[in-house]
Amino acid sequence: MNGDKYIGLDVHQATISVAVLDSAGKLLMESVIETKAATILQFIQGLRGNLYVTFEEGTCAAWLYDLLKPHVTKVVVCDPRKNALLKAGNKSDRIDARKLAELLRSGLLSPVYQGEAEAGLRTLKELARSYLTTAKDLTRVMNRLKALYRSRAIFCVGRGVYAPHHRAEWLQRLPAAGARHRAERLYLQLDLLQVLRQEARRELLAESRRHRATHVLRKIPFLGPVRVALLIALLQTPHRFRTKRQLWAYSGLALETHTSADYRFVAGQLQRSRKLFATRGLNEDHNHELKNIFKSAATTASARPGPFHDFYAALLAKGMRPSMARLTLARKIAAITLTLWKKGERFDAEHLKRQAA
Repeated sequence: MNGDKYIGLDVHQATISVAVLDSAGKLLMESVIETKAATILQFIQGLRGNLYVTFEEGTCAAWLYDLLKPHVTKVVVCDPRKNALLKAGNKSDRIDARKLAELLRSGLLSPVYQGEAEAGLRTLKELARSYLTTAKDLTRVMNRLKALYRSRAIFCVGRGVYAPHHRAEWLQRLPAAGARHRAERLYLQLDLLQVLRQEARRELLAESRRHRATHVLRKIPFLGPVRVALLIALLQTPHRFRTKRQLWAYSGLALETHTSADYRFVAGQLQRSRKLFATRGLNEDHNHELKNIFKSAATTASARPGPFHDFYAALLAKGMRPSMARLTLARKIAAITLTLWKKGERFDAEHLKRQAA
């Protein structure tokens, strides 16, 4: 049973459905195994030949990728949002595993980048997730506090409502005892999350300083220490993107265009149609945290003096709308980030002239 084998794994919390195909598409084996490292490796080591494994991106994807990569020829973690064939027809764990194996054999899967466990990137990634989660929880609690006051028709703007020395005054504005009790609990959550966020920030920055890319990216204006640490954690390596346009698409900064009937015959000659591409806005399938980093950096840069502000002002002088100018500036920052990270060079304002955004 040597030769190429294509293994589809339909992964769940307790079990994994497995389907094994040969290079001709013949089903060699089907099985259900326990979702445990020892059981999975025992099954894989019982197979011979070149082993190609695939499973969908999910909760266990990173763990399973690191587990299998040293023991097989290739591991493909595929994007479930692009597996339309899995949603057609009957559906079960056995059928899904077989379809995954067949799509892998046919080369029809869209892989999701997993990166490597070396160089401390896994640690930095987990610290970034911890920081982002804590920051989101803090924002949620702050919004709940303001919503509580606004639901009682109490005018509430700015950050004064969160200040410890003003809390007693704000609590007195709530006539109902239940509402005051709820506000007190929200203030307790706010204080705790603020401490946790500062701790998560310190750990994230300390870990990011161990990476060489930090010293390169920190030279780019308006990419502060937190933004740089998150960039390294989210992207891991710039070499996963061949061009800046791929980074734009991953960051949600790329335009989606649709067209149809691209060619026509004129006097017996095939010619390309001159119809304009239909723009469908920015792509929705992207990394939201990465988009927030580049767009927030562009928003800050557009309001403060510097080379990026000059670039932004030049776009406005050409008649571009402010929103499109900020988007173009965000693309420019992303393109410069990718170029400098790949080459390991320091930022130079001349990059704004050499790079087209």
